[in-house]
Amino acid sequence: MFKPLTLAKQPTLPHPAYKGLKSTLVSILVSMGLVIIKGTAGILGNSYALIADAIESASDVFSSLILFAGLRIAAKAPDKDHPYGHGKAEPLAATIIALTMAAAAVLIVVESFSNILTPHEVPKTFTLWVLGIVILVKEVLFRFIIKVGEEADSTAVKADAWHHRSDAITSAAAFIGIAVAIIGGKGYEVADDYAALIAAGIIFINAYRVFRPALNEVMDAAPSADIIQEVKLLANNVPGVKGLEKCFVRKMGFELFVDLHVLVDGDLSVREGHDIAHAVKAVILDANPRIYDVLIHVEPVDAIHEPYF
Repeated sequence: MFKPLTLAKQPTLPHPAYKGLKSTLVSILVSMGLVIIKGTAGILGNSYALIADAIESASDVFSSLILFAGLRIAAKAPDKDHPYGHGKAEPLAATIIALTMAAAAVLIVVESFSNILTPHEVPKTFTLWVLGIVILVKEVLFRFIIKVGEEADSTAVKADAWHHRSDAITSAAAFIGIAVAIIGGKGYEVADDYAALIAAGIIFINAYRVFRPALNEVMDAAPSADIIQEVKLLANNVPGVKGLEKCFVRKMGFELFVDLHVLVDGDLSVREGHDIAHAVKAVILDANPRIYDVLIHVEPVDAIHEPYF
């Protein structure tokens, strides 16, 4: 007879959200510094592309604050009102970050067109040095945060990383635009503003890249086929399992939840079927620490079943 298990595996390691919280604090501090540096340099250096870049960094600060709040909520343990935990706060935070990126892009587009129609001076040369440093800092920050996001498999943390990559790209576009304006001289001032427009388009694209996986997670889209295949293989190898009728896996923030319909011999007793189900659950929970709970329904192998896709 198989030893019964508790209804859900309780995490023994620090919640993966805590890694994200640390990286988010770094993100907030760096972005706040860059807002001041880029905004001041943009005003003094007559560069709207640099001012637009400062706007992008300001949206970074706001999105990182949203992310920080989302991760803290997602790390909360299940309670009476949220028996499946608070994991949905994590993709919701990613969705807000994507919308913030899109809003920043719209603001940049509006202001860029306004500046194109309004004559202004050529940007100052020192703004190029500022942008060079900004690009380096933002790319390093992107690589640091994307690594944390991948380790924690956090949609929101990866979204924050892509926000920083957008900022680096915006800065690179501004660098090119300012360089063209400085080299071309009088009559090429608008190159700076057209660079801001290009940057806005790139931000829109990255916002979509962030929004799509976050929306899929909120909508309980299936995770990668590899995880589902792993669950099926583990369950089918348990003695007494004749097959699987259904196998669904969904991601709830940082954890995975599995729903299984296991086929067993119809002549088994309720106790024997129950023990097989617990054996399946034990194997799956032990094999993948990301799986938080497994809900198993036992079916007799000779029953009529609905089609499984």
